[in-house]
Amino acid sequence: MVVDQMSDHEVDRLFHALADATRRDIVRRVMHGDCSISELARSYAMSMTAVQKHVIVLEGAGLVAKYKQGREQRVVGSLDAVHRAQHLLEGFEQVWRERFDRMGELLSEPTPGG
Repeated sequence: MVVDQMSDHEVDRLFHALADATRRDIVRRVMHGDCSISELARSYAMSMTAVQKHVIVLEGAGLVAKYKQGREQRVVGSLDAVHRAQHLLEGFEQVWRERFDRMGELLSEPTPGG
């Protein structure tokens, strides 16, 4: 998916998913290697159901994918989704850099009569 073609809804889901510290930690962990949901749940002071809900939000944003291996649900990270978020943030950064550059140009212009 090309970043410029992401809908507002997709962008909202992506950043909503990353807005929570537990979900960011889950993404970080599964980027290093896939984990079962039960492995993830052991790392947090919450129920397995709560961890599953976090994974569902991440999956809806495309940041992770689930697959079944035997009786386990495994979670794997999506580097593509992380790159989409990075590109979106770089676009915002570029807008602000251009604004600051323009502000600098305006401040360096001589003032009339001065």
